[in-house]
This record gives sequence, C-alpha cells and structure tokens, in this order.
Amino acid sequence: MRVTAVIPARFGSTRFPGKPLALLVGKPLILHVAERAEEARRAGVLDRVLVATDDDRIFRTVREGGFEVRMTSSDHATGTDRIAEVAQELPDEIICNVQGDEPLLEVAVIEALVRPLRDDPELPMGTLKTTLERPEDRFEPNRGKVVVDEWDRALTFTRLPIVEDVPPGQEYFNRARVEAEHARRGLVVYSDIGVYAYRRPFLLSYPKLSRTPFEQSERLEQLRALEHGYPIAVPTVSHRALEVDTPEDLERVEEVLKSR
Repeated sequence: MRVTAVIPARFGSTRFPGKPLALLVGKPLILHVAERAEEARRAGVLDRVLVATDDDRIFRTVREGGFEVRMTSSDHATGTDRIAEVAQELPDEIICNVQGDEPLLEVAVIEALVRPLRDDPELPMGTLKTTLERPEDRFEPNRGKVVVDEWDRALTFTRLPIVEDVPPGQEYFNRARVEAEHARRGLVVYSDIGVYAYRRPFLLSYPKLSRTPFEQSERLEQLRALEHGYPIAVPTVSHRALEVDTPEDLERVEEVLKSR
C-alpha cells in the first residue's frame, strides 16, 4: 500500500504572508517540513514526498532544496483542495497532507497518521491529536481543538474553547452531541495536529463537496468532511504541537530547534 506525502504551500497566508519562505535558523520553513517528511520516507513510512504550491518563489526554493515540487492552481480554497489536484496524477492509495507549518514533525507521528487507514480499508480520512500543553491553550483561537468519541472518531474540531466557556453568540459543529457526550463521560479537549491522511478516492471527491458553514467560519478544512458525514479517525500521539501560524510562533520554534 503506497503512501505519498504532499505538503501544500502558499505564499499569501492571511495571518503570516510569505510564511513558507520565512527563515527558521537560516533555512526556509518549507524546507524544514520537507526534511521531516523525507525522514519518514527513508524510514519506510512514506514512499514519496512532494510540495504543492501556486507560487514561483516557493517552487524555486523547494526545487533548489532538492525536493519534488508541483505547481498548482491559485484558486484553491484549502490545502486539501490543492492536494486533490496533485492526487489526480498520483497512483498511491493513501495521500498525506503534511502541513507546511509543522517543522517539528517526527517519523513516529507520520506513521501514526497512516496506520488507521492501513488497518481499516473503509476509513476515508484520519488526523492526529495530542494533549494540550497548558490549560489556557483551550482558549487560544489560533489553535485547533478536537474532541472524539470512545472509538477515537472526531466529534468536532473548533478554535473555540470547548466544551465549556463558549463565547455568547458563537457555535461549533455538533455541539449538541459533544455536550451530551461530555455530560455522559467527561470529554477531554485535545490539540489537533495539522496533518491529514486520505484514501485517494475520497480525496478526489473532496473538492466536489460543497464548502460547509462551520468549515468557513472556523477556517478548519477537516470540518467539511465531518459536516458531510464522513468519519475521521483521530489517534493520540506524543507531540509538541508547535505550528507556525504567526511570526511569534516562528521565534518559539526557533528556540526549540536551537536547543536541540
């Protein structure tokens, strides 16, 4: 069962324009991420690694860095839509979306992402979760949160401080079931790690699904799958989730890398 990792990278990030080319200990962020995925390829977890972008500057940087890269349309609403364009040319059964802002990903994390789809041929999609580092992270709007049922299937993803203290006038997807499950057994709120695995037929159908209200309001693309009724496996891993969403995040990650 062949597995390809595709790293979507666009220059025009709303919160951090030019993020893929931002220097992290002297090297563009996108190359750090590609190197982490390449480590997983050498370990036998992945069969192929490539970057998908709509920007000439990113294209040149990745190619000069020695990695495979594809130019895509600039019209895609999400990274998954961008990956789906590339997946049309890929024969592999499982396609991973390794977000271009996760420079600390480890091989074990990518292996855990792929495993549920290897084990369950009916599963269309998976992602990962890890424990929140600090209780106050539950209130951080730049951090995606997830809660799951007893089978580790996602109930919802949100940037809001679930399952309590939801701001007045705001809602998250599947709130009634989430709160019922919380009352029944006490749900734990996890940090969502921004990597995804898709079975190729589902990924190719994803751009044809209409964009959904919570996907757009939360800016979390995985909600499109949930809102259309597709299950998402979310196993737990030990991982320090340090995504680069802002220039301040870049400084935090740089401190970690220097300490290593």
